[in-house]
Order: sequence, then structure tokens, then C-alpha cells
Amino acid sequence: MGTLSTKASLYRFTALDAIAVAVYLGFTAYFTFAGESVERLMLQLFPQPATASYAVNAIFYAGVGIFAVASAWRVVGRDLKILGTRPWFTLGMIPLAIVVMLILTAILVAAFGTAESSENQLGIQGLLQQVPAWLMVPLLVILGPFVEEYLFRHLLIGKLSRYLNIWVCCVISVVVFASIHVVGREGLVLSALAPYLGMALVLVAVYVWTGKNLMFSYFVHAAKNLMAVVLIYAIPPELLPN
Repeated sequence: MGTLSTKASLYRFTALDAIAVAVYLGFTAYFTFAGESVERLMLQLFPQPATASYAVNAIFYAGVGIFAVASAWRVVGRDLKILGTRPWFTLGMIPLAIVVMLILTAILVAAFGTAESSENQLGIQGLLQQVPAWLMVPLLVILGPFVEEYLFRHLLIGKLSRYLNIWVCCVISVVVFASIHVVGREGLVLSALAPYLGMALVLVAVYVWTGKNLMFSYFVHAAKNLMAVVLIYAIPPELLPN
């Protein structure tokens, strides 16, 4: 009974969750509607546009990440212990999940037509061409994936499923995750949405399949981002899409 009670307490919404979501939405809204003023301020502090853009993203994810870690540290500890009992399974399933993600993404891109890079993707590629790896890896491989898995898997599935059917929560997670990465000047274009839909479907699947293991979906997400970062740094800039 005590174990069930402890497990249930891990999936109750808390004040820290509310603060993390509020900070995420607040930053998003502010950067969306006051982006030019933020850009001017950052350019005063950091003369290089790429450095200014990196600083904005670092502040955004660090601001949310502080509350995400404070809220989810018990879940993180529990999930790491579970994965530690089967290390070979974890090490083997992460690359397999990425392969499935790549195949599914290719199928979706083919179904939706010619692949189109989203504004978000082009922005990241621009940063990677101008900001050194030792700065980008902590942001894109460590901090960013944890914040997103906390928000889109742990909250939207792990905690929300206490109140809604879990499969409804999975659909919400996929749609919100993909949309938040695409909405910009291009709008919800299916050809730009496809890569994020494929990624979201796999991350949701591994999260649910492993018993709502936040750290497993985080490791898959982080490994996928690491692969993308390595490839972009390895490819000459003139070969990257503009």
C-alpha cells in the first residue's frame, strides 16, 4: 500500500509543475510577441547575432529546467535505478529506437511530400554553424531534451493520465510536441511537421512502453539530438539546406 501511495504521489501535479509550465508559456509568449525587443537587448549584451540567439535559448531552457529538475528529481532517481537494473537493455534499445524514429520519419516525409525545414530547424542549423560545440551540446543534448521530456511526456502523459485516458494523453503529447517545434512564419505545414511527428510518436511509444520511464525517453531524445549535432558539425556548411 505504501509503494502504491508513493508511486501515485510522483504523478500528482504540484506547484512546481505549474511554475515550470507558466515559465515555459511565459517565455514562449514573450519571445513570440516581443521578439524584436529581446533581440535588440541581447545584441547590446552580445554583439554577435548567433551568440545573442544562443543566450536567449540558454536563458529559456535554463529558466524552465530549474523548476523541471526541482519537480521531477524523485522520478529521475527512481527511473535511473530501474534502468540501472538492466543496462544492456537500455544501451541496446536506445539506438534501436532512433533507427525506428528515422524510418518512421522517412515514411511520414514521403507521405506528406517533399521535406521542408521548419523555422526552428533552420535556426538551430544556423546556431550550430556559428556557435562552438562545447556550448551547443549542453543546450541541445542535455538541457533541452530534459525540459521537453518533462513537459511533453512526464506532465502530458505521466501526470495528465491520472485524469484522462492515457491514449488521449499520448495524442495530445504528439500533437503539442510537433506543433510547438513548427509554429512560426511557416505555420503548421505538414511537410515541416513530419520529422517532429515521427520523433514524437517514438518518444511517446518508448515512454509508455517502459512504464512511464522519463529517463529512458530522455536518453532516446538526447541521443537523437546528439546524432543531429554531430552530423551538422561534420557536414560542410555549403551542403546544408538554406
